[in-house]
Amino acid sequence: MTHALPDEVKVDLPDRNSVVKPYCLGHGTLECVSLKESRKFYEEFLGLDCVRHAKPAMAVRLGMRFHIVAVEVGDAVHPCAVLNHWGLDVESKEAVDTAHQAAIANKDKYKIRQVLPVQNMHGVYSFYMEDLDHNWWEIQYYENGFQHDDLFDYGDRFSMDDGADVGALEELKIKSSASA
Repeated sequence: MTHALPDEVKVDLPDRNSVVKPYCLGHGTLECVSLKESRKFYEEFLGLDCVRHAKPAMAVRLGMRFHIVAVEVGDAVHPCAVLNHWGLDVESKEAVDTAHQAAIANKDKYKIRQVLPVQNMHGVYSFYMEDLDHNWWEIQYYENGFQHDDLFDYGDRFSMDDGADVGALEELKIKSSASA
């Protein structure tokens, strides 16, 4: 397969029996009330890169060749549940704790709606926070290196016929501040 990715980021893709033959997962989207206010949070607090590439939108990234398109929708924003979150990895448990303390200390400055307690959950040390636009962010530390690699290197650990055990998802109990 030939594609437009630079050589340093190309990976060998297996032949797939899929209808679509993608060469990368390139972007996702999220809604925001105000690009200006959200950009301040993304750059100053989360350390992300932002470029306003369109009048109603800006691209947000951190390294890698994947970006989020933040689209300004004003008061029409749709609040997300915590299971629809964006994860940022940091280098240590101490970095998670520092980010957690900073989120609490800067809650008003960056209009952070909720900062949940730090916990060990699903193999990482992390916390969730709800931003000014009702988007959720997880700041996490995975002690075995890069979680992405482990998830895919291990492959399927459960059959698709196994039930999901939805009742065990503690995250379903967390409510957006919009529903409070």
